[in-house]
Amino acid sequence: MAQIIDGKKISQNILNDIKEQVNTIGFSPGLAVVIVGERIDSKTYVSMKKKAATQVNFKNIDISLKESVCEEEIINEIKILNHSNDVHAILVQLPLPKHINEKNVLESICIEKDVDGFSAENMGRLCLNGHEPLAIPCTPQGCIELIERTNINIEGKTAAVIGRSNIVGMPIARLLLEKNATVTICHSKTRNLENIIQQADILVSCIGKPSFILGKWIKPGAIVIDVGINSVVDKTRKRGYRLVGDVCFEDAKNIASYITPVPGGVGPMTIAMLMKNTLKLATLKIENNNTK
Repeated sequence: MAQIIDGKKISQNILNDIKEQVNTIGFSPGLAVVIVGERIDSKTYVSMKKKAATQVNFKNIDISLKESVCEEEIINEIKILNHSNDVHAILVQLPLPKHINEKNVLESICIEKDVDGFSAENMGRLCLNGHEPLAIPCTPQGCIELIERTNINIEGKTAAVIGRSNIVGMPIARLLLEKNATVTICHSKTRNLENIIQQADILVSCIGKPSFILGKWIKPGAIVIDVGINSVVDKTRKRGYRLVGDVCFEDAKNIASYITPVPGGVGPMTIAMLMKNTLKLATLKIENNNTK
C-alpha cells in the first residue's frame, strides 16, 4: 500500500515558513492577480490564492475585468502594475477568453514580476545550465518539493512525464533532469506508452484525462505524482461531480510506494509555490534597490 503524499500538510508547512520570513523582512510583498470574465473555476482558484496571500501577510491587489475586455486593455492594466512599487508579483489567471492572445498578455509582464515563471526569458534560464530563473513555474516546482520533502532521492531514477505543455510538462521534465533523473517525455504521439510507464521509478502525469493511467501500468514501488484535476459526473455528490486525477488512484495506491491524492496533492503546492515565488521576487527587488 502506497504512502499518501499529503500536499495540504506540506504546503501549510511552507506557508508557515513564508509567513515567518515576511515578519523578518519587515514589509508585505504585493501580489497582483488579474482575472478576466466570470469562470467559476478561475474565481475559485483566485479566491484560494487570495486566502493564502492573506495568511502569509501579503498585500492582495485585484484586477477584475469583464469577459468582453479587449487585449489592449488587459495589457494596459499590466503595464500599470509593472510600474507600481506596491506590486512585486503579477499573475494573470488562465485561461483567458478565446478572443485574447494569451501569449501577448503574458509577455507584457516584466520578468522581475513574472511570478508564474512563464516568460520566454524565465523559461530559457530554466533550460540553460548556470542561468537561474527569477521564478520557476509553480506546479512543476510544487511537484519537486513534494518529492523532496517526502525524503525521496531523485538522483539516478528513471522518470516518465506524461504531457509536454509549457506550463507543466516541459518544466517538470527539466527540473527532474536537473536533479539527475533520466527523463522520458510522453505525449499524444508516443508509442508504447504503457511500456514506458512500467519502467518509470517516478511518474508525473499532467494530461488532464480522468483515470487514464491504469494501476497495472505502474511499476511496483514507483512514486506517482498526479497533476491532473478532472471533474467527473457523480450524482451522489451535492454538486453533482467529483474531482479525480489522471491516474486510477484506487488501483495505483496498491502498487506504488508513494502517491499524491486528487484533490489534496499537487493543487495546494501550486498555491504555496506562488507565495514562495512572490516572496523571492519581492526580496530581489529590495536587494536590487539597495545596490543602486
